[in-house]
Amino acid sequence: MDPRSPSPATELVRRFIFENRPIRGHWVRLSEAWRELRAHSRYPPAVGELLGQAVAASVLLAATLKFRGTLTFQLEGNGAVRLLVAQCTHDFRVRAVAHSDAEALRAIREAASEAAVFRALTGSEGRITVTVEAEERSMRYQGVVPVTGDSLAESLEAYFASSEQLPTRVRLIASADSAAGMLVQKLPEAETGNPEEMAEAWYGAQRGIARLAPEELRSQNVEMLLANAFAGSDLRLFRGAPVRFECRCSQGRVAGLLRALGSEEVRDVLKDQGSVTVTCEFCSRSYRFDPVEVEALFAEPAPPDSSEVIH
Repeated sequence: MDPRSPSPATELVRRFIFENRPIRGHWVRLSEAWRELRAHSRYPPAVGELLGQAVAASVLLAATLKFRGTLTFQLEGNGAVRLLVAQCTHDFRVRAVAHSDAEALRAIREAASEAAVFRALTGSEGRITVTVEAEERSMRYQGVVPVTGDSLAESLEAYFASSEQLPTRVRLIASADSAAGMLVQKLPEAETGNPEEMAEAWYGAQRGIARLAPEELRSQNVEMLLANAFAGSDLRLFRGAPVRFECRCSQGRVAGLLRALGSEEVRDVLKDQGSVTVTCEFCSRSYRFDPVEVEALFAEPAPPDSSEVIH
């Protein structure tokens, strides 16, 4: 791999492997997609950074899997951030939203360390839930782990160790302008591999990703990042896949949500307000249903794809 070769534009996730070693990695950096996602909501800086890290984490998680569907990375806690949701599809369309407590945010000191800010945001009883809803045979997988350590990256490492049984090291960073992340994973060793050589390779991969500075992860191209972090290792970097912001809300999905609420509740809202309006939390788009449209919802059988609920 030539570190001098130009890197493609951002908005990519790329896979790399250590040749003849049971180690793989993924890298992602978002700029325009992240700014477009943020444009639909105004977040305090600390919440925005945590959300950006979660978006990068959701892309890295999706990149490690072979599926068609949606991966949802959800963080719930008793800290300043009560709920955070980042979603990534198999073809890397992302959306995300966070809900926070303004009073709890004001209690976070400006001079606090990153670890202290993370604990204040997630609280003492936070948990991370990763849900994969695959189109194939309507398969659904869910893994739940407690928030661990002093960063979202450490919590993601704990998820891989617990749910995937794959030793993993993760780096995540986000700002108002960009979000980026990298992970390396130790895969099950081949029977023909030399155990000592494999152990040394994994030790080197861990040291390499640990010495990446946040600013490097944010600004350097992936070729230079890998050359700096894993100098001396024989790596293969694969072609990237584009990542983009896209909200998948629609009139049909909102109609399915209203049907799920039931005619009595929806008609009560209609009686009080004259119409029913639902606003998507991910993109702030509003869907309005007038009295005729509400009656039509419950007068006709639901279409096959209208049962999806907007989370």
